[in-house]
Amino acid sequence: MSFSDDQLERYARHIVLKEIGGPGQQKLLAAKVLVIGAGGLGSPLLLYLAAAGVGTIGVVDDDVVALSNLQRQVVHDTKAVGTPKVDSTAATIGRINPDTKVIPHEMRLTAANAQELINQYDIVADGCDNFPTRFLVNDACYFAKVPLVSAAVGRFDGQISTFKGYERDGDGVPLPTYRDFVPKAPADGLISTCEEAGVLGALTGVMGSMQALEVIKEVTGAGTGLAGRLLIYDALDARVRTITLRHDPANPLTGTTPTITDISAHA
Repeated sequence: MSFSDDQLERYARHIVLKEIGGPGQQKLLAAKVLVIGAGGLGSPLLLYLAAAGVGTIGVVDDDVVALSNLQRQVVHDTKAVGTPKVDSTAATIGRINPDTKVIPHEMRLTAANAQELINQYDIVADGCDNFPTRFLVNDACYFAKVPLVSAAVGRFDGQISTFKGYERDGDGVPLPTYRDFVPKAPADGLISTCEEAGVLGALTGVMGSMQALEVIKEVTGAGTGLAGRLLIYDALDARVRTITLRHDPANPLTGTTPTITDISAHA
């Protein structure tokens, strides 16, 4: 695959990086990335993936743009209020990079459709805002053997990890999945939504940009990914720490012949 003159100029700052270079940029142009949610996390994630030259980006979201979204969901603008988020996203990315093909999936993920959809992509980035979807995406990625870069935010804090539970570490132990980190969803009312508690808009920009960075690393092979580790960011105190995640033998994904339908009840 050769670069056009426009591509050589557009991606020049990537191509001169020895960790990415021409081969890494070609991998990005050939990559198919599925983004779950075109909201606070998905917005900066989508913008930077498109700017980086990811060839195909699928976007899953069944919501429409609301005025209250615009404080943090920077892929949308005021004129997009009332339109489907997947359509607004496609229009924005089209203005950023014509190399990127956007595939809108205006739908809600379910146990009936998640596996088929995720099987079509090389890597998934999850920026959803609810536990059932996080579990569902995690499980489908596990069965598809597709890397999952997952992030979440609170009022002033964020966390991110990469889950590749279908792989094993040097000792032959499976790498952790999201279910090793969060075995089951918290009880109703224990975790406040962003509508109830609020969220700092710029924080979603930080964490969504981190997601884009980890996706780019997974695609190009640059650096060390976050598989087996959780990065936690405290925005108020400007602190970052990383903790080790470990596989839990009680993880429902480690059953004899589990399927996504079988384990959906564990969400």
